[in-house]
Amino acid sequence: MDRLRAFEVFVTVVSRGSFTRAADVLETSPANVTRYVNELEAHLGTRLLNRTSRKLSLTEGGETFYSRCKSILDDVAETEGLVSSASIEPRGRLRINAPVSFGILHLAPLWSEFMRKYPEVELDISLIDRVVDIVDEGYDLAIRISHAGSTNYASRKLATSKNILCASPAYLTRYGHPAAPADLIGHRCIGYSYAATGDEWQLIDSERKAHIVKVNYRMRTNNGDTARAAALAGQGVIWQPTFLVGDDLRAGNLIRILPAYRLPDIDVLALYPSRRHMSAKMRALIDFLVDAFGGVPPWDRANHA
Repeated sequence: MDRLRAFEVFVTVVSRGSFTRAADVLETSPANVTRYVNELEAHLGTRLLNRTSRKLSLTEGGETFYSRCKSILDDVAETEGLVSSASIEPRGRLRINAPVSFGILHLAPLWSEFMRKYPEVELDISLIDRVVDIVDEGYDLAIRISHAGSTNYASRKLATSKNILCASPAYLTRYGHPAAPADLIGHRCIGYSYAATGDEWQLIDSERKAHIVKVNYRMRTNNGDTARAAALAGQGVIWQPTFLVGDDLRAGNLIRILPAYRLPDIDVLALYPSRRHMSAKMRALIDFLVDAFGGVPPWDRANHA
């Protein structure tokens, strides 16, 4: 059995939803397509497709196998391009993970431009705030908002975002402006569930001395937009990055508090399994994002006009 051809036949059957339509695309007979799929299932010792008179569906094992076959065929096509042309056209699927708020605010507006620039690249984007395992969960690349980066994966810095303590004018009118870090203990604070420091907020003064305050959370959430909405409604003080609250600060809907103290900056990173044998599609995506966020990042550009 020609396994690569069998993979191609199987992927075409799934994508076209029919043995007959797959045969038309592959310019062969339905009987030949059926033979390849049957031989592939026999070789693997498992059923890949559920067949009825009306439709085909993937088994659980078939779903996993289909994803891997498609990736292999994309890599083969790219490798052939490497040999046959000095200029490699990025092609194939890229599975991308990104945090929810950052993905909506700052990545979503970029994807159309990327797809216009690289029409042969297929994007599969998942927005999840928890930290994913890139390899185990099958991602090609993850966008990570991080203080320390990762020791497990290769990474490239895309941008930096400042962290800001802020609250709404209505909240500050009612509860007053904290004058020192210790004053935060008496304030209603809104926490981020995935924050590495938990309920301890660290502020750095002009002499680089750290002030660690254990705050009292009025509310805790695993989503930055939810924390922002609560702060805008006057419910408390938040610690959030400028990529999320920059527009609110400029519009005066949120007010920075304790401006004499600095919070640790965070990096926006592209993480990927390895620098070795990086595909053209991956390199194209990372270079594209570096260009998009280069220099002063977009969430801070209004302050540098």
